[in-house]
Amino acid sequence: MRLYVCWGTFPTPWRPGGHPCGNAYTALREAGWDPEVKRVYGLGLLPDFMNRTRGEVRELTGQNWVPVLVTDNRETISDSKRIVEWARAHPASAAGGTAAAGDKSA
Repeated sequence: MRLYVCWGTFPTPWRPGGHPCGNAYTALREAGWDPEVKRVYGLGLLPDFMNRTRGEVRELTGQNWVPVLVTDNRETISDSKRIVEWARAHPASAAGGTAAAGDKSA
């Protein structure tokens, strides 16, 4: 499982609703997952030539915005709210031991 984020997964108390990348990461951790975190820096609204580290994200989704989750089943989920919903609906303990927390394959 791999989670693409901008700068990090830290909380941002000054931003209403929290930082999207941090929200996605926290939801995954609370659901028992330990995703491989890939920092891609840049800014989603910038043109591609200014977002060189977001090439993998563009290949997966056709756009530059993060967070993006790639599950162990190769499902790609964009948008922090959708990632949070996925994490709540798919706790690691319900994966039957095939994708336990700490599995970092992607």
